[in-house]
Amino acid sequence: MAKRERVLRMSVEQPLWRALTAYRVLTMLYAVGLFATAYDEFVRPWVAVAYYAVLCGWTLATLPRVANAARCTKRFLAADLTIAVTGILLTTVADAHERVQAGGPTLPSIWTAGSVLAFAIKGGWRWAALASLLVAVANLVERGSPARDTVHNVILVCIASVAIGYVVEVARASERTLARALEIEAATRERERLARDIHDSVLQVLAMVQRRGAVIGGEAAELGRMAGEQEVALRTLVSGGLVPVSRVSEDAAEGALVRAVEEEPEPGGPVDLRALLAPYAGAMVSLAEPGAPVPLAPAAAREVAAAVGAALDNVRRHAGGDARAWILVEDEPDEVIVTVRDDGPGIPEGRLVQAEGEGRLGVALSIRGRLRDLGGSAELISVPGQGTEVELKVPKDVTDTRGKAEQR
Repeated sequence: MAKRERVLRMSVEQPLWRALTAYRVLTMLYAVGLFATAYDEFVRPWVAVAYYAVLCGWTLATLPRVANAARCTKRFLAADLTIAVTGILLTTVADAHERVQAGGPTLPSIWTAGSVLAFAIKGGWRWAALASLLVAVANLVERGSPARDTVHNVILVCIASVAIGYVVEVARASERTLARALEIEAATRERERLARDIHDSVLQVLAMVQRRGAVIGGEAAELGRMAGEQEVALRTLVSGGLVPVSRVSEDAAEGALVRAVEEEPEPGGPVDLRALLAPYAGAMVSLAEPGAPVPLAPAAAREVAAAVGAALDNVRRHAGGDARAWILVEDEPDEVIVTVRDDGPGIPEGRLVQAEGEGRLGVALSIRGRLRDLGGSAELISVPGQGTEVELKVPKDVTDTRGKAEQR
């Protein structure tokens, strides 16, 4: 079946990268202009000229690096901050001592803030705080003492960069939340479309086969019964919301990337227990489940589903083909509870102990043994004439039979 795909890109931080690109170019021109107007006051202007040549070349050559988060690597950020700090420290070599003590601008001037802002946009407020600290140390070394104007400028850059870094982190979290919401909406719409198509075709055909089979009788009646079971199972699957939802994000630089596609669950990742129990639903078996996924480690989910299957086999074997069964799934904070109940004649008192003594260990091994290996429990309650109830409890953090820890 061809996959249907919808792609939506959105980014709050991308405009920040474009603004940073423009900021670096403009502040580079500003720093060069400051130097040109005060050229005669420099004691070693050739040092400043050499530095500005490097600064201009670096700024223009690395414009693609500040186009998005993917291209702005840690190595680039480190080199960029090194050029800014080097320019600050070279100010005492190139400029006159009197101008430095009077609070004159450093060689990179406000271009330094662009380097710190790149840290903020790329890594958030923690990276911004680290870069601001290094710039602050360099300014204090250049000035020689914590003068008022120096401290003021350092604090201003620090607060601005940390604030922007925090805003970026919040924006990214909002993008992920919005992407998830749009993803669920797309999956819901697709499920509704499939439900309409199935209702208009497959379900109606199965219902017709069931009715006609009951009228004709004989082998056709058995065929109709099977069609009825498949109709119920299909209705449960369609209405249960078991559509896997994509969580793909391929290019963080362009914002959240949403793909509404049909995917296989990740190996080793949590699986939805509802999807494993849905096939058991039928004409004589009703499945009641939460509206949200019930995640369990793969091995635990398979064992619980197998235990449910064993309980239903016991219903068919001992209660007869006309007995009805109900499966109830409960998702508690620390455990998952699955209850299988039937309306059969129940189990006579002492029958299970007798069966184990005769070597028939269906309940002991297929049900209790599985749950015991998972660190859970299986309780069987049966009242003669009132049916049987099997309650399966499995913790959400389990260790499988091979001793490998599997967590949510």
